[in-house]
Amino acid sequence: MKHLILCCLLLCACVAAHAHKPSDSYLNLVVEGQSVTGQWDIALRDLDFAIGLDANGDAAITWGEVRARQSEIDAYAMARLQLQAGGKSCPAAVTEHLIDDHTDGAYVVLRFRALCADTVSELQARYALFFDIDPQHKGLLQLMYQGQSSTAIFSPDKATQQFKLTQPSRIRQFVDYGREGVWHIWIGFDHILFLLALLLPAVVVRREQTWQAVDAFKPALWSVLKIVTAFTLAHSITLTLATLGVISLPSRWVESTIAASVVVAALNNIYPLFRERRWVMAFLFGLIHGFGFASVLTDLGLPKSALVLALVGFNLGVETGQMAIVAVFLPLAFYLRRTTLYRRAILLGGSILIAILAAGWLVERVFDMKFLPF
Repeated sequence: MKHLILCCLLLCACVAAHAHKPSDSYLNLVVEGQSVTGQWDIALRDLDFAIGLDANGDAAITWGEVRARQSEIDAYAMARLQLQAGGKSCPAAVTEHLIDDHTDGAYVVLRFRALCADTVSELQARYALFFDIDPQHKGLLQLMYQGQSSTAIFSPDKATQQFKLTQPSRIRQFVDYGREGVWHIWIGFDHILFLLALLLPAVVVRREQTWQAVDAFKPALWSVLKIVTAFTLAHSITLTLATLGVISLPSRWVESTIAASVVVAALNNIYPLFRERRWVMAFLFGLIHGFGFASVLTDLGLPKSALVLALVGFNLGVETGQMAIVAVFLPLAFYLRRTTLYRRAILLGGSILIAILAAGWLVERVFDMKFLPF
């Protein structure tokens, strides 16, 4: 029974997986005197889930369907954003509606203006969009004041935040982007499944066309370190280049290749091609995963005054989240390595499940369709 429990722990990431891009909205606020002007980008898929935009049920939301529900969209969104200054409410009203494309699909854009009673020196924002139906949703804020940019991330446990309109703290920006990096790797299930597919054979070795347990912990640890180091180095390179605008690749191509990388990594455990050179695979595909990380970082709205700081913080956050996964996986895998349960159910069975799921993602992303419920 305890082996079965440990097996479930190892495979939980495989069972709970869903699409790579989490539910986010993008809120930009510009403070000038008593006035706060804003732009709020909200995913149409999230609004459709919350209030139902697809009137004819054809799984394609049109501009006409959005226009027909504009007043309801305004009421739903603005009721979940409250701005205050000096303890007094700053009433906001929508002034313009647009549609924009992000890396993960179409977004409705609400432009609005709020007027405060006095000149704003400290702004309080309470954000509650989708928290009642999706506790993983986040609101990504970029606040502009006198040419200076600061950022914040709203979540259910940080729904109300206070902003002093002075030069933003570099330490706070670093911590915020680091936290976002950790969060992204933990809910970026295609990244996790790619890493797990590479790590599953770390505690076994291929001999006479069968997987056999390694005799000591050191070889397993060395194998893991090579894979993690190669993956980290590769995605750090392309994350930096893409964020700085040196290289740009189409999002659909990147996301499709990421799904393909998961398929290849999983199938390699069934029909070994790279054998003990899985670190090579980690490096080559890690270059593509870096572009996926960069799309998230770009959507966060990088502060020009602290670009390097935000980039380093996000990257370190990704590595921290990644090492936490490894720290949980490796001891459990090493403990179970000699069992048939690990070699058959976890290594081979888990790899098959990962390959099937990633193949579904690949078809969705290549053909721009949606049939998986996650």
